[in-house]
Amino acid sequence: MPQALIIASAKTVDDSGSLKHCLALEATLHQQGVRFIELVIDPLSTPWHSALEQHHYRSGCGPIEALADARQLIISGAADAVVISGKDMLRTGYERQQRLDLMAIYGDDYPLTAAYNELAEQFIHRHGADAELFQQLAHHLFENYKCSYRNVVSDRLSAEQLPDERWYNHITPLFRGVDCANPLIDFSGRLLISNPKVAQQLAIPTEECLAIAGVGLGFLPGDGQQHVEDIVSYVHLETAYRAACEQADTDFARQFRNGDALLEVYTCYPVVPIAFLLTSGLVDLLEQVPAFLEQHLITITGGMNLAKGPWNNPALNSLIEMHQQLSASPDHHVGAVHGNGGLGYKQGVAILKTLS
Repeated sequence: MPQALIIASAKTVDDSGSLKHCLALEATLHQQGVRFIELVIDPLSTPWHSALEQHHYRSGCGPIEALADARQLIISGAADAVVISGKDMLRTGYERQQRLDLMAIYGDDYPLTAAYNELAEQFIHRHGADAELFQQLAHHLFENYKCSYRNVVSDRLSAEQLPDERWYNHITPLFRGVDCANPLIDFSGRLLISNPKVAQQLAIPTEECLAIAGVGLGFLPGDGQQHVEDIVSYVHLETAYRAACEQADTDFARQFRNGDALLEVYTCYPVVPIAFLLTSGLVDLLEQVPAFLEQHLITITGGMNLAKGPWNNPALNSLIEMHQQLSASPDHHVGAVHGNGGLGYKQGVAILKTLS
């Protein structure tokens, strides 16, 4: 089967980083007349309930959906190269109230914090757990994110880089500020994908190429408060994970437990990463989560809580980071990236592999 390869990636976060490398490669492709398609992740400023334009994607699962389409476009021969692009100036591009209004996607009567709390309540009930255990798991998750983030910031994690103490307080009975994505970030990212022939034309070194080995998607028919009970089953997340593993011919859970793989779980609120650990078979019971988190880092960025969450773009940031970390790591040859859309009605899992 023809391969779809990630051949380059670039991002800017707040005032650091550059897109020049990717943009230069894209310009070369245009000059060479390569069949080239851009897939765009919508920013917050695009109203949540507006019609979706062609080649546009929306929700936290959008970048994984775009990756699935990019893979298919390349493998089918419909395109020789695809770029997935996303840009959202959440920190400087919106007034505070404007940002809050746009984020109220379920209406003023059902804020995201209330939605997260209801998800947690139903999740706890489904698993026969209680609030105390859930709060313990949320604590262990955030400690795990801090360990990953410490690696990203060169082993120095100063007080200035951690959330203010007030964010450790409970906003709802089951939800602290640090349990949520931090949206105060300016982000722009690009992920360049091609067939092997284009990679050779551009003289991309083999070690900088990742195969998009598998992408699994699982969707429910609806999102929002009336669908919470369906969402917390996370059967559709299990469907997405298994499909990705089957496509990639990979037992990812085994490789990850053995220390051979990297993982970036979507960390927008604690229910989501816990559900991933359960549905992937990395743990069998909620009570096993703390011990597992003591041994394994489930993000490579520090999660959306510390690396921050640019609305529809966190999984794009994760794909870019996964490309860069796998390309530089002699010890890891496989990586998985998870995406969660809305309250969780869309789930996506991508598995990437090095070529060596």
